Parts: sequence; C-alpha cells; structure tokens
Amino acid sequence: MSKKNILITGGAGFIGSHVVRLFVNKYPDYQIINFDKLTYAGNLENLRDIDQKPNYTFVKGDILDEAFVEETFVKYAINSVIHLAAESHVDRSITNPLEFIQTNVIGTANLMNVARKCWGDDFSDKRFYHVSTDEVYGSLGATGYFTEETSYDPRSPYSSSKASSDHLVRAYYHTYGFPMVISNCSNNYGANQFPEKLIPLFINNIKQEKPLPVYGKGDNVRDWLWVNDHADAIDVIFHKGENGETYNIGGNNEWQNIKLIKFLCRIMDEKLGREQGASEKLITYVKDRSGHDQRYAIDASKLKNELGWSPSIKFEQGLENTVEWYLENEDWLNNVTSGDYTKYYNQQYNAR
Repeated sequence: MSKKNILITGGAGFIGSHVVRLFVNKYPDYQIINFDKLTYAGNLENLRDIDQKPNYTFVKGDILDEAFVEETFVKYAINSVIHLAAESHVDRSITNPLEFIQTNVIGTANLMNVARKCWGDDFSDKRFYHVSTDEVYGSLGATGYFTEETSYDPRSPYSSSKASSDHLVRAYYHTYGFPMVISNCSNNYGANQFPEKLIPLFINNIKQEKPLPVYGKGDNVRDWLWVNDHADAIDVIFHKGENGETYNIGGNNEWQNIKLIKFLCRIMDEKLGREQGASEKLITYVKDRSGHDQRYAIDASKLKNELGWSPSIKFEQGLENTVEWYLENEDWLNNVTSGDYTKYYNQQYNAR
C-alpha cells in the first residue's frame, strides 16, 4: 500500500491504544489519526509515550456525529479506517442495550457512509477494517471451534450489536463494492485494560484484598489473546487481507474461568510476597450472568495459512507479564479506578 492517512477509531481504548502505538512507531510515513470520544474506557494516558510523534494526531469525536466524522475525513484526507470504537462490556449491555445499538450499529453505519461519500466511486488503495468479536458466533459445547464459516448466534445485547455491524459491513461490500475486511477476535488481555474486565479487575481486587466475584460455577471457558499479538494480527490483516474477507484471531489458549482465576491468585501471591493460597480465599461465587455463553474457542488457521500470522506468546507467560505491568503502574490503575468506575463497580457487584 502507498502512504496512508489512517483514522483509528477508539484509539484511546485498550486494544485501540496498542494498535495506534504499533502503527505510529512502525510506519513513520503513515499519518495516524486517533479518533476517540474518551468515554470511561478511553484514556489518553495509554499513549503518552507517542503523543508527540509527528505522524500522530488525536481528535476527540463521537462516531455518532456524522457531520464531524465527515469534517475529520476531509481535513486529514482519510483513505483508510481501522474501526475499533465500540461499547464492549457485556454486563453494561444488559443494563443499557440501546447505548450499544447506537454506538456499535449506527456509529459503524455513519463511518461507512462518510467513507463512501468522501471516497466516491474510486476504492482503489482504500481500506475499511472493522474489528469485531468471537461473541457474535454464540456459544460452543465441549468440542469444536469458531471458524469464519460459523453461523452467527449472538446471545447478549453486546454481541447482537456487533453481529449487526458485521452484517452491515458485509452488506456494503456486496452492495457497493466497499473495500472492507473484518476480524473476529477472542478475549484480549494485557496492559492498559480498563479494570471492569476479568483479569485487571481481579489483579486490582487481590491487591486490595477485596472479594473476587466469580459468575456461576466459574466453569465457562474462554480463548485468551495477548493484546500485543492482536495488534500484530490487525497490522497483518490491514496490509495483506483480501477485500470482502473475514479473519478469526485467536490465542490458542483456552482456559476455564475458575482455573484462570486460581492461576492468577498464585501469581499474585508470589509477586506480593503473600502465603500461597491467601488470594484464593477471596473467591466469591455470585449469581451467573444472564445469557452467559459457556465456551468460546477460535480456529485461527485461515489467518495463519493465508497471511502467516500466529500468536507469539503462551497465556502463562503473557499473564505473568500482565500482572507485572499492573503492579509497576499503580498510578495508572489508581487513576482509572476512581469516580464513575467506582460507582459502576458498586452497582454491578455489591448489589448482588
């Protein structure tokens, strides 16, 4: 591809910030425009190390504001989009489904409509990359894997909103020849993740000796993907993926929730100098989440065989690296676990 002016939506969020950093550092000839609303999960502290780079620009904006999106496209001559902006927490979607429909469905449509308007009929050297989730596929039993051919069967307002946006993106490809690719990823973990998600939430709770709320029996299974590996996969798909195609991104790391939590407790006890088993005593079983999918597992062989990507790290090492990052970045953790997050946490868990 030639020189790119890439709009990365949601670039101040967890996954988005890792993608922005990778592209800014790896492609100095590209102009990277980070477009983020800065909701509770968007944090520009995630990008302090690159915010003075000449090929990086931050724009505070909402993908629901179609006029401002168009203004941004024109001002920065945007010729590519990596679309990560989304409401993504299942529990929040159960509480407020319409917010997810607005952001994830209408917001995606706004971006594509603006792109079509600004790009006209010439889609050569253009790319719209829509980042999605494996949750659109529903739930697996004890065996089998999600492939790119798996039928959609979303079970929560969050996954339904992402499934809807996936279908819209594909419809624009078939109707207008829109130059799109989609990726569906498994659960991400790593540095800078907002602590409503399992791993950073539990790291923080163990530090403070607070209860570790485990849904149901803790027997749900997830495939864990290190966020840096995900960013690398996005880089590969953006540059090498075929228009109209979907690529699954997985970590080949299936873990039952309760086993993951106990492993995390052991790491934390070691890092904090506590007696082994101390943190496990904090585990508290709570009422299961509504529509809680039993198992997710990704078959990422298409991405490996066609584009040459595979995960670089096993979960055990990745989790230890992640724990060390949060313990070494207490200021970051303290900053994001105040205000609205505290109110939400109390509402979500203490009321059970």
